[in-house]
Amino acid sequence: MNICVIGTGYVGLPTGVGFAELGHKVVCVDKIKAKIDALNAGKITLFEEGLEELFRKNAASGDIKFTTEISEAVPNADIIIIAVGTPPRAETKEADMRYIYEAASEIAERLSGYTVIAIKSTVPVGVGDDAEKIIRDKNPKADFDLVSMPEFLREGFAVYDFFNPDRVVIGSNNGRAKTVIEALYDSYKQKPNILYTNRRSAELIKYASNAFLAVKIHYINEIADLCEKVGANVYEVAHGMGLDSRIGSKFLKPGPGYGGSCFPKDTGALAYIARKANVDLSIVEMAIKGNGERKIAMANRITDALQGVAKPTIAVLGLAFKGGTDDVRESPAIEIISELLKKGFRIKAYDPEATASAKAIFGDRIEYAVSANDAAKGADVLVVLTEWEEFKSISLKELQMRTKVIVDLRKTFDKQIAIADGFTYIGIGE
Repeated sequence: MNICVIGTGYVGLPTGVGFAELGHKVVCVDKIKAKIDALNAGKITLFEEGLEELFRKNAASGDIKFTTEISEAVPNADIIIIAVGTPPRAETKEADMRYIYEAASEIAERLSGYTVIAIKSTVPVGVGDDAEKIIRDKNPKADFDLVSMPEFLREGFAVYDFFNPDRVVIGSNNGRAKTVIEALYDSYKQKPNILYTNRRSAELIKYASNAFLAVKIHYINEIADLCEKVGANVYEVAHGMGLDSRIGSKFLKPGPGYGGSCFPKDTGALAYIARKANVDLSIVEMAIKGNGERKIAMANRITDALQGVAKPTIAVLGLAFKGGTDDVRESPAIEIISELLKKGFRIKAYDPEATASAKAIFGDRIEYAVSANDAAKGADVLVVLTEWEEFKSISLKELQMRTKVIVDLRKTFDKQIAIADGFTYIGIGE
């Protein structure tokens, strides 16, 4: 099939590369010329485990191409996948749909023959209706169906999730598009479970899923706080909870709060949708509030660990919002570091992939280390803010710190080993 993907971000690029790998002909469109120039020059523009190899392979074969001109991709496409950003508005936190509507408007003028248009971006309920109206108003003769096809790609695991989806959700208001969708997913070695719903249900499934996971994260963080007060161990509590099949073990690991491009944005957008519909989503609202407060509380926990230390240096391990990606959007690490900078601390940070992204935010206000050992050299406290596998192999004995204190907000190190190596160990929930 001929596929057009509009948007080459953390959803669009893995999606385009993935479908090219499955044998389709893909053209990716993005208005950012520098990004397209880099992709055409063979340079990957974001980090995802396993993506670069597939990108280079399919770009070399010509199965995926990149352009800034939507007119080069839309007319020949059997399916158009919209994967543009839907950032939150600063004041209301509602999702900004300008890029969705711009894409719909530009698509309308160039449609040729029957085409399925699939919105993969996360959008509020009813946006598919709006986008369809834009296209029909602008091109009444256009032969198309517009479906909701929400993405469920975890950053850091996007390539794996693309080829091994636990479900594919398709929201469609008629059955004609189903033939095209079936052909698209028949290219998988093992056809995924496809759930067909009406379009508005599909739009809400994505928001409801992400908000539930965010609430689960915040819940276990609150339980961790309780464990610290009553003498329980949150990891034992979480394990016991997770053995209940109704609860499950995932997203029950405490930490410095949720972040990234999805959970903060989607919880805020869902809360706005609910308020507009006069529905009280109190659980989501409280998770949003509590998550913001938690990052400040974790910054204070680090500050408390430095009591009595003159002109302390803080070594930070991790800048990305999670391991496996270079994305720092809404990263707890970024917000915690920002709080520490307000207090005047010297920060020396290391991240395997996200240094460039962090530099765009902090500039020279913090120092950037080339390794974990480099970050820790001369530091008074070692703070773990992101889960990267390589951090687990650090030899604490080899760290040349001035003061041997660890604030481990990701349960990276074994507490007893750290203490045996002479460290004061401060964790979460125990």
